Amino acid sequence: MSDILNTILARKAEEIAERSALVPLTELIARANDASPVRGFANALIERIATGDAAVIAEIKKASPSKGVIRPDFRPAEIAMSYEFGGAACLSVLTDVDFFQGADAYLQQARDACTLPVLRKDFTVDPYQVYEARVLGADCILLIVAALDDNQLVELSGLAMQLDMDVLVEVHDIDELERALQVPVPLIGINNRNLRTFEVSLENTLAMKDAVPKDRLLVTESGIVVAQDVATMREAGVNAFLVGETFMRADEPGDALRQLFFPYE
Repeated sequence: MSDILNTILARKAEEIAERSALVPLTELIARANDASPVRGFANALIERIATGDAAVIAEIKKASPSKGVIRPDFRPAEIAMSYEFGGAACLSVLTDVDFFQGADAYLQQARDACTLPVLRKDFTVDPYQVYEARVLGADCILLIVAALDDNQLVELSGLAMQLDMDVLVEVHDIDELERALQVPVPLIGINNRNLRTFEVSLENTLAMKDAVPKDRLLVTESGIVVAQDVATMREAGVNAFLVGETFMRADEPGDALRQLFFPYE
């Protein structure tokens, strides 16, 4: 596990303790039962691919530990509307406060502004956060294999599915992929960014894609910057993408999405 991931996870443990002191788990569970109905996240991707298009999970992200502030003028609702108009199938919203300058409110603002399903992009390590995600309106959660043991993967994915959310399980190498496949979730994300060096290589997805069973949907994450990157993936049979920074640096994120993925439409 990388140093930055260790640091983030240590802070998450503190954050969960702080939050559960303010809102006890029993209260959160009750709120989850009253949350807005889920929008099918995996189905939105599958349906988009069935039309012959790429399925894009467009990310709403203000900052990152490696790049600092990416988008100073950060308006989640406007970005969400721009993405929907630009052809996104789903959204991903960073809610981690300390390392990505995210906020729970950003997810709520983005989801309220559009009709797209939304992934809560955070470091989920505890059932408290799964209930919290549903209360916020999330339709899908992220589970990072590098941050979890096998029992946690089973427990957290099972709870999410009980709450009718989808789960995107993220891996960085073949060992993590083998662990991810033990969990019956529809979405497998292969991150092209090395957790230790932060270097990005699309070869990571290309080298592992054939090990992903046909009954799972492979999502390639990070490093999709130019049209050739999209073409390379689609020629290799990879049709679902999670893209953030490339769009966040554009004046109009939805226009950047359309130009990258749907230039002839």
